[in-house]
Amino acid sequence: MFSLVDCNNFYVSCQRVFNPALEGKPVVVLSNNDGSIIARSNEVKGFIQMGQPYFQAKKMIDEHKVRVFSSNYELYGNMSGRVMNVLSGLAPETEVYSIDECFLNFPGWQPDELLNHAHLIRDRVKKWTGIPVSIGLAPTKTLAKAANKVAKKAEGIYLIRNSKDIDSLLENLPVDDLWGIGRQYNKLLKANNIGTALQFKNLPDGWIQKHMTIMGLRLAYELRGISCLPLEKVQGTKKAICTSRSFGQYVSAYTEMEEVAANFAFKCCEKLRKEGTAASVVTVFIHTNSFNTTLPQYSNSRTLRLPVASDSTPEIIHYVLKALKAIYRPGYAYKKAGVIVTGIVPSNAVQQDLFDQVDRAKQLQLMKTIDEVNKKTGTGKGIFNSPVKFAVQTHATKQVNWPMQRKYLSPCYTTRWDQVLKAS
Repeated sequence: MFSLVDCNNFYVSCQRVFNPALEGKPVVVLSNNDGSIIARSNEVKGFIQMGQPYFQAKKMIDEHKVRVFSSNYELYGNMSGRVMNVLSGLAPETEVYSIDECFLNFPGWQPDELLNHAHLIRDRVKKWTGIPVSIGLAPTKTLAKAANKVAKKAEGIYLIRNSKDIDSLLENLPVDDLWGIGRQYNKLLKANNIGTALQFKNLPDGWIQKHMTIMGLRLAYELRGISCLPLEKVQGTKKAICTSRSFGQYVSAYTEMEEVAANFAFKCCEKLRKEGTAASVVTVFIHTNSFNTTLPQYSNSRTLRLPVASDSTPEIIHYVLKALKAIYRPGYAYKKAGVIVTGIVPSNAVQQDLFDQVDRAKQLQLMKTIDEVNKKTGTGKGIFNSPVKFAVQTHATKQVNWPMQRKYLSPCYTTRWDQVLKAS
């Protein structure tokens, strides 16, 4: 039997742990630069939409006296670690699926035994961390995730015991709410008059495999109670690493954009080396603020392939700036930029090039030295705070104030001594 434990309104719940006066009050959490709404308490879900730009919702927020918080990922990450640590001690096998979700596996457990244990899990997580959770229990991971949707609207726990329970759940579940059904598959299924998860489950195997490949067939088997997706106990290598940011102020000058892109590339390379990987493809994207229709609009991206997969910061910065130069246009007020590295492979399995002229051994030693210095002196909190940098990362710093807009930022509470709650 599998279980999916999902933290309820996680970002909001983290704020409530350290400010109990927020319980029962309408609360929202904003994205980077206080741009849009990324978390809502139950009290606001009737009139504020997920992802809605803050400026569009501000009138309703003011009318209903909604408490607003800027995103505090330092706090949320620490609280997530605490929740996952509690869960790891309450299940034989765990898979951390996201910052607020975790799959648990209970091989050989009977449904009623697991139901009693789920109550223990829910109570202990709440008591030890302050975070409320919902739990879906089922024979497969896909069904556990579907059961969790019902648990959030019910008593916090929902158990699927048999095929009758499966059909009862799936007949009321829209097919596009299924884990693994994206936009294109949803269009395909709707075009064939398949609107519920139950209808999808009962489709012929041949039709599913023909139109949705073996992955679609595995999904159908999961919905029939046949487990096809084991827990991923070891996190696999990332397929892509992205570093991006919406700016606290508009950026127009090329030198400023160059500094931004170089710092994003620097962070991507740090992540590559931390995971022991290298990337062979870089993508740079830039765009203006689509919500500000009074300004000229522009967006573009460029992808370049490296001759040899690399984790070297100067080499990847070189290609990132080459891509940026190809897409940058003067006369625009840019709001966001980002760097994505893909084509990721283990750094000890890089395919070499006979005509490669880069001194790889020298680059390796340089990166090792920089990482050691940054580790010893502290890389700081944020993209632009590494002690050791390359010149292109700093030449516009005096002209630009980079910090994000976080007008409603709460204290970190759990990660900084000067922000720990004090009893008086």
